[in-house]
Amino acid sequence: MAKKSMIAKEKQRQELAAKGKYPKVRLRNRCSICGRPRGYHRDFGLCRVHLRIMAHQGLLPGVTKSSW
Repeated sequence: MAKKSMIAKEKQRQELAAKGKYPKVRLRNRCSICGRPRGYHRDFGLCRVHLRIMAHQGLLPGVTKSSW
């Protein structure tokens, strides 16, 4: 899990990038819950861990568990 300071730094960088004072190429996509930078799904804004947890709880509309 990412530290709170890392999440805060990334939010600050996003604000600066919106103003044009920080390169957008250097921004990192992070999970909106825990701040994890890897295993990120753009459609939901979540990492794979929290995507799985929320899908099992039925909190994500349109997501179903597949079985074959």
